[in-house]
Amino acid sequence: MNEHSHKPHSIFPFMLAIIFIGISFYGLAQEKKEELKKNKKELEKEIEYTNKLIKKTQQSKKLSMNKLVLLRNKIAKREELIATINTEINYYNFRIQATDDTIQQLSSKLGRLKEEYAKLIYHAFKNRDAYNRLMFIFSAEDFNQAYQRLKYFKQYSDYRKTQVELIKQTQALLNLKIDQLKNQKQQKIALLRAKEHEKKRLKSEVTEKNQTIRELTQKEKDLLAELKKKKEAAGKLQEAIEDIIAEEMRKARESAKERGAVESESAFALTANEMELSKMFSTNKGKLPWPAEDGIISSTFGEHQHPVLKYVKTKNNGVDIQTSKGATARAVFEGVVTRVMSVPRFNNVVIIRHGEYLTVYSNLSVVFVAKGDQVKTRQSIGMVYTDSEVSKTELHFEIWKGNQLLNPQQWISRRN
Repeated sequence: MNEHSHKPHSIFPFMLAIIFIGISFYGLAQEKKEELKKNKKELEKEIEYTNKLIKKTQQSKKLSMNKLVLLRNKIAKREELIATINTEINYYNFRIQATDDTIQQLSSKLGRLKEEYAKLIYHAFKNRDAYNRLMFIFSAEDFNQAYQRLKYFKQYSDYRKTQVELIKQTQALLNLKIDQLKNQKQQKIALLRAKEHEKKRLKSEVTEKNQTIRELTQKEKDLLAELKKKKEAAGKLQEAIEDIIAEEMRKARESAKERGAVESESAFALTANEMELSKMFSTNKGKLPWPAEDGIISSTFGEHQHPVLKYVKTKNNGVDIQTSKGATARAVFEGVVTRVMSVPRFNNVVIIRHGEYLTVYSNLSVVFVAKGDQVKTRQSIGMVYTDSEVSKTELHFEIWKGNQLLNPQQWISRRN
């Protein structure tokens, strides 16, 4: 019997590596999975909300641009939802491949462990005679060698027990990974079905959108006339806001002179409190709550191609948020109401100042605040006007920094 044969060795490093990688990957995978689920849920919620708004417009006999706006919004969200499902499918493809690779490694390792254990059993059977083992020990040249040979038999026995335990552990881990793989494949199949379902819905919505465009095209003169009125109203609103900002700047400068304050770098001559408020407002960029409790962005900031009229572009100084009848507008940040006024086609308008920043809330039927009022974040400031003719409840919202227009979508959060 060779005392150097069957020296114990361990696969614990391999097992630990598999477990550690598995735990790390599982943590990252779960985080990614939760993020995708959250995005999908938000998109589904927006699509459902848009459907409710579309049903409202269908109650009106008058064909309006509003239906087309809502359809385009729903299609965009549906496409985004399909893209999210695709990302989920790719995520599961990656997980399936990773799990399959781990199964291959574990299967291979289990095979080697079983083969090695079979050799150990055969060796033990072949050398089962206790007399031979004793003779092997007593034939040692000295006590130290005898001790080493005795120690070897002990290690050999322990190693056999370890091999049995490792086989059990590897088999258990392999079974776990096989179950995970089955689950992952089922999840992928469910996602593929969901994707096909969403694609069918999208096709139907695109058909409806194209039909609506054809019907609206026949009303080109009416659309041009309506667009002209809206452009004039937007111009009046912008002019009124700019006049108010200029007046606020003048008052701030006069007040600063009276206080003997040093000139500020801001367009406004700010007090210490106003500077702090400006800083707080700026810090919350991208985190401000929506100016309505619920709704969808029906028109984004900037210049856009008209969805029906060729060679016609529209410009939006803020964002339009379509919401439900009876909805209220709310302050996106604490500040002071600097003006409440009425502008044709924009109904009542409330302007709130936050240091050097101003937020504008237009198209209110009823106003709950007055000039000079201190307001808090999320405080209701008025009820959004509902155009019963086309069943549309829409808030127009703008953000200014001094006399500079800002894109509100970069300031308000995706969700409330």
